[in-house]
Amino acid sequence: MKLEEELRTEKFKTEQQRSALSILFTANWIEERTNDCFKRFGISQEQYNVLRILKGQKGKPANLSTVQERMIHRMSNATRLVEKLKQKGYVNRVTCEDNRRKVEITITEQGMALLEQIDPILAKTEIDIFERLNEQEIRDIGILMDKVRG
Repeated sequence: MKLEEELRTEKFKTEQQRSALSILFTANWIEERTNDCFKRFGISQEQYNVLRILKGQKGKPANLSTVQERMIHRMSNATRLVEKLKQKGYVNRVTCEDNRRKVEITITEQGMALLEQIDPILAKTEIDIFERLNEQEIRDIGILMDKVRG
């Protein structure tokens, strides 16, 4: 559906305004659909993001700043997210004995098993989201978004 119809407006001030609103609206639309995948498993999109970051560490521990730097929603409270995941048994958090401010975080086997359950459902959702586009259009979106961010 056209953005004008979704937002019930006839015209935007500029094409830049239309594009910015279209990106924001579409990002929210995608987030709503992907959040359904995470809700089934009792975690948030941000918690899933932390688990994926830790999985990418391939067994090496990460500290809070590493997690924060790699997050999609960088304004998220990484400390709070890690604590919630720890309470659910999905991550381990160890405070360094030599430096109490240093915390090392790793994903648990239970966390890895959760990702194995979520990933195929999320992959199907992502395929469904982009079903109206061909492969080249999908690649073009990524290229254009990279270009916007510079």
